[in-house]
Amino acid sequence: MDKAVNDGPHHEVRDEAGAVWSGRWVAERLGVELAGDERLTELLGLALRRNPKRAHLLVSNVLGKHVPQSPSVVYGHGVALGRRVRDLLGAGEARRAVVLGYAETATGLGHSVADGLGLAPYLHSTRRPVAGLAPAGGFEESHSHATSHLLLPEDPALLGGDGPLVLVDDEFSTGNTVLNTVRDLHARYPRRRYVVVALVDMRSAADAGRLEEFAREIGARVDLVTAASGTVRLPEGVLEKGQELVTRYEAAAPPAGDADTPLSGARGTARTPPTGPQAPDDRTHPHVTRLNLHWPTGLPDGARHGFTPAHRARLEAALPGMAARIADALPEDARRVHVLGCEELMYAPLRLAEALERTTDTEVRYSTTTRSPVLAVDDPGYAIRTRLVFPAHDDPADGPGERYAYNVAGGGFDAVVAVVDSAADTPRLHAPDGLLARLAAHTPRVLLAVVPSYAPASPHDPPAPERPSMLPEPLRGPAFSSYAHEEVGWLLQDLSDVTLEAPTEEREEAIQSGGAHYAESLPVEYQPSEQYQELFHAALTTSAARIAQAVGVVTETVLAERPPRPVLVSLARAGTPVGILMRRWAQHRHGLDLPHYAVSIVRGRGIDANALRWLAEHHDPRDVVFVDGWTGKGAITRELAQALTAFEKSDGVTGFSPEVAVLADPGSCVRTYGTREDFLIPSACLNSTVSGLISRTVLRADLVGPHDFHGAKFYRELAGTDVSVAFLDAVSARFPEVADAACALAKDLLAADRTPTWEGWAAVERISEEYGIHDVNLVKPGVGETTRVMLRRVPWKVLARAGAGRDLDHVRLLAEQRGVPVEEVADLPYTCVGLIHPKYTRGATGADGKAVTV
Repeated sequence: MDKAVNDGPHHEVRDEAGAVWSGRWVAERLGVELAGDERLTELLGLALRRNPKRAHLLVSNVLGKHVPQSPSVVYGHGVALGRRVRDLLGAGEARRAVVLGYAETATGLGHSVADGLGLAPYLHSTRRPVAGLAPAGGFEESHSHATSHLLLPEDPALLGGDGPLVLVDDEFSTGNTVLNTVRDLHARYPRRRYVVVALVDMRSAADAGRLEEFAREIGARVDLVTAASGTVRLPEGVLEKGQELVTRYEAAAPPAGDADTPLSGARGTARTPPTGPQAPDDRTHPHVTRLNLHWPTGLPDGARHGFTPAHRARLEAALPGMAARIADALPEDARRVHVLGCEELMYAPLRLAEALERTTDTEVRYSTTTRSPVLAVDDPGYAIRTRLVFPAHDDPADGPGERYAYNVAGGGFDAVVAVVDSAADTPRLHAPDGLLARLAAHTPRVLLAVVPSYAPASPHDPPAPERPSMLPEPLRGPAFSSYAHEEVGWLLQDLSDVTLEAPTEEREEAIQSGGAHYAESLPVEYQPSEQYQELFHAALTTSAARIAQAVGVVTETVLAERPPRPVLVSLARAGTPVGILMRRWAQHRHGLDLPHYAVSIVRGRGIDANALRWLAEHHDPRDVVFVDGWTGKGAITRELAQALTAFEKSDGVTGFSPEVAVLADPGSCVRTYGTREDFLIPSACLNSTVSGLISRTVLRADLVGPHDFHGAKFYRELAGTDVSVAFLDAVSARFPEVADAACALAKDLLAADRTPTWEGWAAVERISEEYGIHDVNLVKPGVGETTRVMLRRVPWKVLARAGAGRDLDHVRLLAEQRGVPVEEVADLPYTCVGLIHPKYTRGATGADGKAVTV
């Protein structure tokens, strides 16, 4: 850290607690004074900013915006003010009140006041417009860096009652903001009573009279509730003098990128040096860990569109669990932790921080980023000692610009938990000059927690059919599957306690006789021999780079052709490892955190309609990209298209695309693929032990009701032989070496004609007739499908392309173990084809249970 600028001797001005007052530096240089309650210097410090309307800035020590503070102190001040309002109004009027807070600085304070008031709904203004949502009001904030406020309640009636309106801001200085608000709202929704709440009342004597005059003008009562009051005494010429001081100190600061630590004196801006003239905007800093809070479904991230008492109850119930997840993710030796909110997103991070502080021994501090530019001076008598500068990362309506985090650098934090909403989880957040990289330069560990951005339904959207019950949240590891909880959410129900397995031969007879559908039971999980496991690991070593390249190609194609932030939905279970790998590629190459879910699709029964309903409720269907492992003859591709057409008719939900992205498309059935070669994908070699220990999906009427997800089992008892994560890690490790080739191949594919030819389907029909099977469902083309036949069904024979190499070693071993002949065939469009026994009964097998030789 550079040496602080020394401006000569000065006397120590201390607050009531004996600490140096954080307004001393400005007071001595500009002659600014705070006069009034003794608590003022405890609550407020001073800083300077480049603002043509007001050079000085009152910096609150208890707001949780610019100054890291104990979250219980921040929350406690707001709740205490809310309780005073409740006492002022009385119980009857308090129940009819609505609380309105101001963006960006008072969104959390207003929410805390609403909590203290009790049963009042809460709304805060916003600078983030929502397409299709008409504002219920708007106003200007005269002294703010960014002035336009919108009121966007989801419920238009929220502001339409005649109960008291409680307006909350961090400071009450001129009264202009409140007057602008009341003037606009009173013209639309007149009422008899308003209450203004602020941490401090700093009006001048002249401004104090304006509020009473305005109240008489509109014929309403206006009360004021504050924690302290006083006034700011400004000498003549203070604006010009302050601007000159800011200019002089900013000129002394180094150019952007010259410092990697907080600087001292006037140079308190902390920036991370660029990694080169063309540093790629596609990496997440290695010290950043993503954390899944399991935020309650449908719970608003804040009060931008309204927050009701029912919302409050749901949040209170969920807070302990979310705080526990944060605590579990922190380094074991973390003693001092900072929770950092994001501009208007103040309340959710505050409550998470307060719950963490309340339930652990960790020293927790809380503040939020801001769009307000403030001069940083590393002096104990100045309120803003360091600042981190980074680009806006929430695609603001007013265009790109700088954003700031104050007093975080140099704070001695062992970890920082950055909490953003999903609208702010953009590539700019993860860029080399983004917020996460800035934080990672100043703390050993950064955790990123993303809260889903709440988006009200457009009034123009067609109403969805009424459903009798709410669908559950996705299942996640480690409670369900051996995958990490952030890798995939399973839109399935857990049937682990139900006995569903049946001997392979019994299943085959029931399926072929029409007595049962294949999805109504499960095959007994194949336990691979030591020799077979060795084949798997050898195949993985040989093909990891090949698979990694195919993953890169298909992911780059999806990102180029589909929505900028697609939602990956893998078809369980073969598609799930591929979906996870695509998600990892997007993180590795582009710094994107793509949502990923797994859903069930059953041949002859279609895709899980309840899973589609859940997806439509939580995401735009147009963003969904279905993912599978490979194509055989294209049966599932056709099944998906038919199912989505039926779903659109039944539910009126449009936007889901029937196109499937696959790792390998040997059957030429899809447009989006990583390769059209038919080669061994090691994840096809095993069953659950390479698929997160999850069974194939189950659909049976006595287990899956009309409003349930399809089911599956979690084979926890097979953990000793699980290679699911090892497979993913082995492929992901090869991403760096194949990245350039994958991107080049994807670029070539995007320019090529990728129209499906369905040549695989034609080959299957031909084989079905030539071998006297007369049922295409019993012909399973490709290495992956043939492997499934060997592991799950009663195989009849295997057709292998003449000259097929080591891609078939595992198939030959399985065929030997089950007594299945392997027949070499010239000009086979696939590496191999598995044939299910066409006339199977249990009497068609030998005493050892092996397939009959025909």
